[in-house]
Amino acid sequence: MAVCRVCFRHCEIPEGGLGFCAARTSTEGKVRPADYGAVSALALDPIEKKPLRRFYPGSSILSVGGWGCNLRCPFCQNSEITWSPEARAAAETAEKLTPEELVAAALRCRDRGNIGLAFTYNEPLVSYEFVLDTAKLAHEAGLKNVLVTNGTAELAVLEELGPHIDAMNIDLKGFSEAYYRRVLGGDLAMTLAFIARAVQLCHVELTTLIVPGENDGEEEMRRLSAWIAELRDGEGRPAGPSVPLHVSRFFPRFHMRDRAATPVRQVYRLAEIARERLRYVYTGNC
Repeated sequence: MAVCRVCFRHCEIPEGGLGFCAARTSTEGKVRPADYGAVSALALDPIEKKPLRRFYPGSSILSVGGWGCNLRCPFCQNSEITWSPEARAAAETAEKLTPEELVAAALRCRDRGNIGLAFTYNEPLVSYEFVLDTAKLAHEAGLKNVLVTNGTAELAVLEELGPHIDAMNIDLKGFSEAYYRRVLGGDLAMTLAFIARAVQLCHVELTTLIVPGENDGEEEMRRLSAWIAELRDGEGRPAGPSVPLHVSRFFPRFHMRDRAATPVRQVYRLAEIARERLRYVYTGNC
């Protein structure tokens, strides 16, 4: 039995078993990624799709996905590679790439505007060792590294990985601990601590998906944007007002088909409220 220290769950994983994320296992008393280098998707995307609007706009980035996730968002857009019944079986037979092979693929895309690698689609931190090994090599090759994450990880993981990441888009899915626990199976306090430290390490943009009846209140957006506005950089200077926030529209999918898509006017209204405190607020899926 070994204890995983990646996120708040601290799963006790028996030899050869899997943690809650279905992406970490125990071998000889040590926790490691269950499928190191297993790739679920590989695509050259516009950087704006991550979404990142203020990090090398107009460029492309080679995006790589793995398997597994430590949250249980019922509206997951990538359930087939995160926590659906099919995801684990697919991970076991997926193609595996070494960090060297992935960096070589990114370099081959340079003539198509590629600036580096984005670890995305699933939750990359559940296999952070692979991200770390690849990111180090990517930097040596002059490439940029982007992390798209739910931010539900211990600061020790961020401290190890952070120096090798150039930009992050982090989900701030709401501003209620009850919402994080009841709907997402997450930990808001851990996510906030992760964001606060990440802002001190690299370029950070945040995304909030507006789910009708859950996190779509104006007061919640005021509290969320006010918290962002108070963030500080590594030298204690105000950084929050310049942290971009993407306010995104929900569509029914996966296990959450019991409600309609977020009204566009509601997304625009919440973005207006966020702009009272933040300089860069973007609307998505509208």
